[in-house]
Amino acid sequence: MITTIEPGLFTTIQDQGRWGFQAYGMPISGAMDRYASQVANLLVGNRPDAAVLEMTGTGGTFKFDEKQIVAVCGGDMQGLLNHIPISNWSTFIVPRRGILRFDTAASGYRTYLAVRGGFEVPIVLGSRSTCTPVKIGGHEGRVLRQGDVLHVGRDMKCETQLGSLSDGYIPQYANEVQLRVILGPQDTMFGSAALDTFFGSSYKVTTQSDRTGYRLKGPKIKHLGNADIISEAVWLGAIQVPVHGMPFIMTADHQTTRGFAKLGSVIRGDLPKLVQTKPGDCIRFLCSTEEEAIEALQKEQESYRNIAHACKKE
Repeated sequence: MITTIEPGLFTTIQDQGRWGFQAYGMPISGAMDRYASQVANLLVGNRPDAAVLEMTGTGGTFKFDEKQIVAVCGGDMQGLLNHIPISNWSTFIVPRRGILRFDTAASGYRTYLAVRGGFEVPIVLGSRSTCTPVKIGGHEGRVLRQGDVLHVGRDMKCETQLGSLSDGYIPQYANEVQLRVILGPQDTMFGSAALDTFFGSSYKVTTQSDRTGYRLKGPKIKHLGNADIISEAVWLGAIQVPVHGMPFIMTADHQTTRGFAKLGSVIRGDLPKLVQTKPGDCIRFLCSTEEEAIEALQKEQESYRNIAHACKKE
């Protein structure tokens, strides 16, 4: 068992998401940073869909009743194991009665803790992910609280080696990021001047950003006419521009339909960069193509294969 001594700012259990139910109004949920969560599972030899802990902004403190193999990836929350600093993006052993403590993120914003075997919580609609807006999944459908006890599952895939991830696979988090965007489907509701503003300006992440979406503040993006459309399906990375002209980017717990014009979409390969930004950080947008988006996904999948091969115990 793993006992929550301190829960952190916003800590939930997540996996790769609850796919196939958006038509019924159910959000996908899942890890905000797909890359960091998957790498954490690879480092401990888990299956890709094993449940991990996602910590946001400030991490928690956890006591381990038994010896466990764990990995920590994503934002650097200055982890300590029995008061000794741990390396981020690494696999290590937490001894029996060991205490793993995290602080405020020194870089990035979301940190993932994987334990060999994953976290054992009920599967709801094919996923262990927590969706706090509808109070399902994870640990009682909510963020962790002090005293919550977590159990280790059996979602392991292979034996693994201890150690740190190669530097080439570790992303660098900055206070300003560039995100690639594919235009559409309502980009024709904006003129060339509006697109020039969008791609030529810097936007700040606001304090209203969360797992539902990222609200940005910056130069206003003006519509040619009405900002509203007939409500239709939305998706991860969709960039809505309501009547006030400020971009809103859909993330893991986003609503399944909305009625605002969508200028474009952040490509899937760049979403991990988005969700590792914190309030006050700056975002700039680059116009991209479908070919570039596919290439980014292929590169990500290749990274997973290489990391899995390097971590596997011979």
